[in-house]
Order: sequence, then structure tokens, then C-alpha cells
Amino acid sequence: MSIPYRTRNRIKRFALVLLVLCIIAVVVGACWLIWLGRFVVYTRDHGAKLDFSMSSAQLKGEFARKPIIENPISIYYNEGENAISTGRELEQMNGYYITREDLENNFDLVKSQVRILESGTPVMVDMKSIYGNFFYSSAVSDKRNGDLDIEAMDAFIKSLNSAGFYTIARVPALRDFHYGLENVQYGLPVSAGYLWMDNDGCYWLNPANDGTVSYLAQIANELKNLGFDEVVFYDFYVPTHQSIVFKGDRAQALSNAAQTLVNTCSTEGFAVSFTVSSSFEAPTGRSRLYLEDAVAADAQKLANQFEFENPAVRVVFLTDIHDTRFDSFSVLRPIADAE
Repeated sequence: MSIPYRTRNRIKRFALVLLVLCIIAVVVGACWLIWLGRFVVYTRDHGAKLDFSMSSAQLKGEFARKPIIENPISIYYNEGENAISTGRELEQMNGYYITREDLENNFDLVKSQVRILESGTPVMVDMKSIYGNFFYSSAVSDKRNGDLDIEAMDAFIKSLNSAGFYTIARVPALRDFHYGLENVQYGLPVSAGYLWMDNDGCYWLNPANDGTVSYLAQIANELKNLGFDEVVFYDFYVPTHQSIVFKGDRAQALSNAAQTLVNTCSTEGFAVSFTVSSSFEAPTGRSRLYLEDAVAADAQKLANQFEFENPAVRVVFLTDIHDTRFDSFSVLRPIADAE
């Protein structure tokens, strides 16, 4: 029995419409899944879940993933002859600093400027980025700055030490994208459970967490073993963004972390210092406080607010201003100013 011609046409049209509808359904479903993926968050306690309460502003950046294996690092406390001691006093210093930009863009000029410095001159060098990339061959992390020749940097560090400079390594403390991404449990969470990210796309670490302090202690001890005389931790504060969930007192957490780092890592020949704001409680021991963007007219007031017996030694101004009022205290200026 043959199917009438008109019936066959109706069947073909119906099949064509059905095919088009199926294609539309597949496309819509795929788009819906892509859209829905923006609201998938991962937490340590509940794994993957949907959270439709997030705003578009909160969805920017890369969400931290849950670590597969947690490996908390034990903090090592120096004992015996290497224990913390302030028997050899820190001295007032007048020297230079070398930034990440200097190293990436003008490395040859930096090396030529350093060669004209006298032995004993304080020289501070950036050794790590806010994203967690190290500027030298570190055993703490395998993350490296791709814009730098790491072998050349290793050689540069050795040359600084062999020349007899007072060497200072500067590293970001609580701002570290890679470490935050790989160690969610040490970061600053928001109420939804994922980590807070700043405008530069960086995660921040919680100073009240032992794992955070242990990580910073590892970095400090490694730099000490490389021959540095001092380490300066900057970005040593807790952001006050309203979405951050922070238990306890921020100032007290920072003070406790700073004191632990000084107690853990400083020796008679190595200082552990911090770039801070005026509200910071200075740790006791071999340590300095570094101040940025200060006005020369306020230098005396800023130095005195910490109530040090020797503010000229314990307070260091980082400035590109050639105002002699800074010279009453310890001061570091750009390496380009070296003569």
C-alpha cells in the first residue's frame, strides 16, 4: 500500500520541523549549562554546589579549587645558638631598593648601578610577585617569573653577598594568587565559601592560620640561607572588604603572626621586618618597620608613633624624594639614584 503524495509531504515537513526543534533544544540546553556553570562554587565541606546569590561583580576572576591533599607545614622554631637574639644591634642605614620592574626592564642597568656602590651599602631587592612567582631558584615553590632569567638572578644574589652589601629581600606576605589557589584552607573566604579575590586577581591569605605563617617562615628561612641579612614582608594586612568573613580581631591576628615570624626566623645576623601602616603593633626582637609614601614633613611624627627607643634604626622610609628630613632616619631610595 503506497502512501499518498500529500501525506508524504506532510510527514517530511513534520520531520523537518522536529529536527529544527531538536537542534534548537540542544543549543538552548548548552547555553543554559554554560550560564549555570557561573554559579557553581566549590567548598571544603560540601564540594560542588549551586549558589544563585552571587552578583556579577563577585563572579569575576578564577575561583579557587579545593586541594586534593592537604599538607600543612610545621613551623620550625630556632633553638640553641641560632635562637633569636638582639645582642648585635641593628644600625641606621641609607641605601637603595630594586623593584620587580627594574629587574624585568633594566637588569643590565641595575647591575651597573650596583657595581658603583660601596661595600656595606644596604640594597633591597624584590624577590617574589603578588601572584606567587619567585624571582630565584626556590625550593618553597616551583612557580617562577617568566620575564626574568632565574639563573641570572641567582648569580646576581651571589654577587650582592660577595660584594659585602647589607642585602634585604622584599616579598609580598598575605597576597599570593598561586598559594591561595592551591591552599584554599589558608585563604580569606567570603560567605559563599569560596576565596575573596582583589581587583588584581589575587587571593589573600589568613594571618591567623598556622599554615599561612608556616609558609612565610619557609620563605624567610630560605632567603636567610641564601645569604640575605633581612627580609621585608609587604602586603602584611587584612583587607577590609565587606564580603570577607574573618573570625577574630584583624590587628591582633597580624600582631601575633608578625611576632611568630620574628621569633621563628630572626637571628643575630638576620632581621624579619614588615611594610606597615601607622596602626601596626611592632613586634619585639630583631625587626624593622618600613613606611611608604610618607611626606617628609611628617617623617618625625610617623617615626615617633611607634615609640621605639631608636626610631632612626627601627623605622625605614622608602621614598624617591631627596628631602634631607628623611635622612634623620633609615631610608632607601631607587637604585637609579645611586651615584
